Amino acid sequence: MKPDSDTFQEEKAGKQEYPPLNADEKSILVKTANAIRQLSMDAVEKADSGHPGLPLGCAEIGAYLYGHVLRHNPKNPKWLNRDRFILSAGHGSMLLYSCLHLSGFNVSIEDIKHFRQLHSITPGHPESLDTEGVETTTGPLGQGVGNAVGQALGLKMLAARFNTRKYNIFDAKVYCLMGDGCMMEGVSSEVSSLAGHLKLDNLILIYDSNSVCLDGPLNESCSENTMERYKAYGWEVHVVDGHDLDALHLLFSELQAHQKRPTLIIAHTIIGRGSPNKAGSSKVHGAPLGAEEVAATKEALGLPEEPFWVPKSVYDYFENRLKKDRLAEDDWQRTFEEWAKENPDLLVEFEKMAKKEMPENLEEKLNAIEIASPSAGRKSSNIVLQELAKMLPWLVGGSADLSCSDLTMLKDFPVIKAENFTGRNIKFGVREFGMATMATGISQTGMFTPYIGTFLTFSDYMRNAIRLCALMRAKVIYQFTHDSIFLGEDGPTHQPIEQYASLRAIPNLHFIRPADANEVKMAWLAALYYDGPTALSLSRQNLPELKETKVPYAEGMGRGAYIIRKEKGEKPDYMLVATGSEVALAMGVAYELEKMGKSVRVISFPCWAIFEKQSEEYKESVFGGDLGIRVSIEAGVELGWHKYIGRKGIPICMHTFGLSAPLQSLIEEFGFNVPAIIEAIL
Repeated sequence: MKPDSDTFQEEKAGKQEYPPLNADEKSILVKTANAIRQLSMDAVEKADSGHPGLPLGCAEIGAYLYGHVLRHNPKNPKWLNRDRFILSAGHGSMLLYSCLHLSGFNVSIEDIKHFRQLHSITPGHPESLDTEGVETTTGPLGQGVGNAVGQALGLKMLAARFNTRKYNIFDAKVYCLMGDGCMMEGVSSEVSSLAGHLKLDNLILIYDSNSVCLDGPLNESCSENTMERYKAYGWEVHVVDGHDLDALHLLFSELQAHQKRPTLIIAHTIIGRGSPNKAGSSKVHGAPLGAEEVAATKEALGLPEEPFWVPKSVYDYFENRLKKDRLAEDDWQRTFEEWAKENPDLLVEFEKMAKKEMPENLEEKLNAIEIASPSAGRKSSNIVLQELAKMLPWLVGGSADLSCSDLTMLKDFPVIKAENFTGRNIKFGVREFGMATMATGISQTGMFTPYIGTFLTFSDYMRNAIRLCALMRAKVIYQFTHDSIFLGEDGPTHQPIEQYASLRAIPNLHFIRPADANEVKMAWLAALYYDGPTALSLSRQNLPELKETKVPYAEGMGRGAYIIRKEKGEKPDYMLVATGSEVALAMGVAYELEKMGKSVRVISFPCWAIFEKQSEEYKESVFGGDLGIRVSIEAGVELGWHKYIGRKGIPICMHTFGLSAPLQSLIEEFGFNVPAIIEAIL
């Protein structure tokens, strides 16, 4: 991936417009880089686990960014207008932890010594919930790039809403360090393409180009021209020696003054730099150097043998830098206060977005929305979305080229474009994985709740991004439509079978499959109330409104599962439990069973995760005791259902993939009608 090209400093020779680094600052940054190397080597060695290669190779980049470039306040890590640094190559986490420690974030030398240990705030890969200053959880390669693009887009949207000719409230940049693995993962291509299309001039991607992968030399698996690839995306591209502080200073000074497009910096580095016997090889990528090599590296770098040693002059430098950081935020705060006085209407919207304010009577407002019956889940959701967008200025959304089908478009608001970021609709294109990573990034601005849409079966493209979002408890709403075999003729490639179980298996994710328009309204309320990600599973086909589902949120959706038809006898002969479009079917089965003299309980079970948070007493009131023959009805795999219907329960489910056929033919073929179910359970 190393294109033949002049370096940036050669391109700019004789054209320097910026003051060079003074000798004292350069000397401190050199010491800082070596302090990063020292801390990283020692932490990995003490843990006997980790990846020393990237921290050793990118030490100058980390030292320069944290020592000179980033405008942030380590004592207020969530300052809204901070510059953000994302380590997409999360295996190199000791680079980040070292920088956070040196620059004054809440990462102590003891935390560094407990790298990769149980319950430490320095886990193997950076986790945003664990460690102040970690902007996003990274590790699965490429996703940090997607988060960075999402954050940059979110900041551009905030700037478009709140900046005025007189005041810039939002003007931060997003810096992201990626490696060869991130570059090769397809998700980085998806998001980089969209970033170029949107001309995100607040995004700088630094590519640690060291020609080495975990398995060996990069040229054994890749020979593309990265520079031309990113130029084709519409990016500005520069090449620099990643160990040359003067060159880094010249390049970043230029970008801070004149950046017009998203920018890729191809930083040539030596992986494991300083290690006499392992530098430049895959041996230093993912394993400790070993005691002898650590000693040899310290000797080569002129570092003391004492572990975890940092020069006092480095600590002093960052202590002074911290004073400047605080002053920078203070200056911004004064600007914000002046802006607020002169723009009271904008301030009201700003505060609503910052606090995620919702009307106190939101449930009442949602219930008042008129939706004609029957209505497809996707259509009901679209109607609800239009009203929510009017009430919630922080709600933004988009689709993977399916807004006309998954019905995610907000009709009263424009589409985001490179020339205008004031809209609230984002066209992500056919980039499902990238869309999901960007949505997490947009959420991480702290000012938006994004929703994104595609067909449920394509959640498989997004699964790892959804998983990381759930790990971070980021607030993203996934609107998945075409949620069963009943979408019809598109066939098994598009018909979800195993996706319900797959998404229910993700911790912290609420997967909700509403039965009708009433439950769709309450599903949106659940998603807005929940401090984490929610996946809505919505039908393509029309669903009848059930009067039994029109209950208060606290008695229905807010419980996860609830009884919508009580047995008429002392105890039921049958307990029928269903989700989504199959709830109406369960009601039809109950009606026929009662005509036969049977006592039947019907349970709507839209969200397993919400139900599992209820009291044991409530769970027992719904599923406990002698409920006769227990039957689940859902057009997906049976995995998970026996927890609720018991080992002897009867799952009416899918045991194969679907087929391409009209809806009614599929109902008959797979036995999702009243006569077939009656026959199966009698």
